[in-house]
Amino acid sequence: MAGAEETVDDDSLYVLTAALLTPAQFPSVLGDDYPAACQALRLEPYAEGYGLVLGQDSGGARWTVVIDDVSLVAVAIASWDCGMEYDLSPDEGSVVAALPGWPLALAVAAPGVPAPHDPDQEDGDRPPLAPPNTDSWGPAQRRLGADEVALQWAQWRSGIDDAEALVSADTPEQERKQPRDGVRRALEEARAYVEAPPPPGRVRSSFAPGGARTLRADGPGWSLVARTDDIAFVLLDDEPGQVVPVGRGPELPGLLEALEKVAVHPS
Repeated sequence: MAGAEETVDDDSLYVLTAALLTPAQFPSVLGDDYPAACQALRLEPYAEGYGLVLGQDSGGARWTVVIDDVSLVAVAIASWDCGMEYDLSPDEGSVVAALPGWPLALAVAAPGVPAPHDPDQEDGDRPPLAPPNTDSWGPAQRRLGADEVALQWAQWRSGIDDAEALVSADTPEQERKQPRDGVRRALEEARAYVEAPPPPGRVRSSFAPGGARTLRADGPGWSLVARTDDIAFVLLDDEPGQVVPVGRGPELPGLLEALEKVAVHPS
């Protein structure tokens, strides 16, 4: 595989970016949990996970190369996040599959090759991977929205005045109106995860400032993003583009603490 400064030949891939596909960290656009994300790529949900390497071949075609060297991809991502160069060149023996297309939208392209395009297809070939259409709203867009809330937590949180009425985890039923009914269902289903652990990756925990944790939980039709020391936000398939804040109240802190105990943590 070619690095950023190398020439692409007929047998190489110009690497543009990479992502982890593990129970603790995976592109949520692919599914609500790790097994679902693997199924979207027709992969076995091995506990060790995979690395996804996205790039172009010498003809400009988009490819997603799946490798089993998770540590290599993790080091590359960490280096890039720190602004450091890293030549991600997996050994051919680590390649599990080469899938046409990209599951994620990329704004970059390899220099010196044709513009990104899907590889030529023959009868019986699997359709190329493609990011979801942002013009519509559905499960993938809902999960992408939750990703954005988690990434820009401070910005979303700053827009919430605690003195104003928030949807609360313990809002009385007679006071609830849409989208509160959907939020209540999401909270009840999240609470059920504590009693019956869901598939791996359905609840994930990651670092947050001040010793807190960022929790992410997903389920059929809903996504929840929360800080263990703060409030939560819920997104629903039935409420396109809406991000509903959930106040702490007496009920939410206990729920978040319980979810943290069943969540998958990065290794």
